[in-house]
Amino acid sequence: MILKFYYDLLSQPSRAIYILLKTWNIPFEKKIINLKNLDQYTPEFERINPYKKVPVIEHNGFNLAESVGITRYICREFKVDDHWYPSDSKKQAKVDEYLEWQHLNTRLHCATYFLVKYLNPLMRGKPLNSEKVAELESRMSNCLDIIENVWLKDKPFLTGNTISVADVFCACELEQPRMAGYDPKKGRPRLTAWMEKVVTETSPHFQEAHKFLNQIAAQQPPPKL
Repeated sequence: MILKFYYDLLSQPSRAIYILLKTWNIPFEKKIINLKNLDQYTPEFERINPYKKVPVIEHNGFNLAESVGITRYICREFKVDDHWYPSDSKKQAKVDEYLEWQHLNTRLHCATYFLVKYLNPLMRGKPLNSEKVAELESRMSNCLDIIENVWLKDKPFLTGNTISVADVFCACELEQPRMAGYDPKKGRPRLTAWMEKVVTETSPHFQEAHKFLNQIAAQQPPPKL
């Protein structure tokens, strides 16, 4: 039975799984959930995911939410090249190390900055709190510096010499602040070179997944402080 994938490409983890499925050549049925239209709150979707969030998969009557869990499941159930989520215990642990670290770091800081700087003012029509935005930008910048100076200090990818699912998850999170006018690559040469490698390794699917995001970043300047 074909995999059903519920997603919105404005969601960072949705983009990550979309890119991985495409890169791995795993066929799936597209189930687009338009977050802007609040599709996630419909009774139909709530039956799929009571948490009312994307991404979600259905596979042979089995429903699963949470992007990291979905990715691990797909790597077990489908034929995926080992370097993406290694079977070797220590190599897998290093990928898991990033996947666990990101929740209170990359994902938290990039998403919160985007939410406060761009999405909330746009959706609610309220003025920006400049002090709050500056605080969140500082925290995000510190996190990006850790990626630059720790995770990428002495290796081409986050967890080793080859790309893994960790790199795709991280790259998708780092794209989000661009819609709010922040370039995470500026002043970070290792991060810049790494991002280029991730895009190359997953081309053309990375570009496809970020097409709408790129349009927003280019055409809609963020609200001014």
